[in-house]
Amino acid sequence: MYMPIDPKRPFAIIEATLFTVTAIFLGYAALGILPAFIFTFGYAGGFLIWVFAKNETPFRKIVLPYFVTLALFIVHKIEEREMGFFPALSKLTGVPVPDPTSIQAVLLYAIACVWLLIPLLIWKRSMFGYYLAWTFFASMGVTELAHFVLPLLRHEPYGYFPGMWSVIGLAPAAWWGMYKLITGDK
Repeated sequence: MYMPIDPKRPFAIIEATLFTVTAIFLGYAALGILPAFIFTFGYAGGFLIWVFAKNETPFRKIVLPYFVTLALFIVHKIEEREMGFFPALSKLTGVPVPDPTSIQAVLLYAIACVWLLIPLLIWKRSMFGYYLAWTFFASMGVTELAHFVLPLLRHEPYGYFPGMWSVIGLAPAAWWGMYKLITGDK
C-alpha cells in the first residue's frame, strides 16, 4: 500500500489532522468525553487508514457504496431523532442534551456535511477527498457500532439503544465502501 510522494500530500496531512482534531474536539464540546472517544474511531481511524492507503480509487468505483451508505446514514439519523438518541445518551453520560442551535452543535453538523463533498473532491483526485471518504466509511462502519456497546453501559438488561436497528444495514454498507477504496480498480 505504498503511496508515491505527492507534492500536495504534506498540506493534505496537515489539513486532515486539523479536521480530525476539530471533529473530535467538537464531539467533546457538544456531547462529552464518551462520544468524543467514540468519534475517535471514525476520524482518527479513518485518518490513519488514509495515511497508509493507496489513494487512487476513482469515484466511479465507490459511487454505489457511497450513496447507499449516505442514504442509510440519513435513515440512521432519522431513527436516532425519532427514538430519542440524544436524551438516551445524556442519561448515560450525564452530559445535557446539546442545544441544536449552540455553536458546538452547529459546527458538529457542519463537519458531517463536509462528507457531501466526497464525490466532487475524489473526482478532482483531492487527497483531502480521499481522507473524507475514509473517515466517512470508518465512522459509519466502525463508530456506529457503538450503538451495540452503549446498552452495556446502562444499569439494566441489554436492550435497544436509539439508532441501533439502522446500524445493521449502515455498517455493512460502509464496509463495502472501505473494501472498494482498498481494492480500487480491481
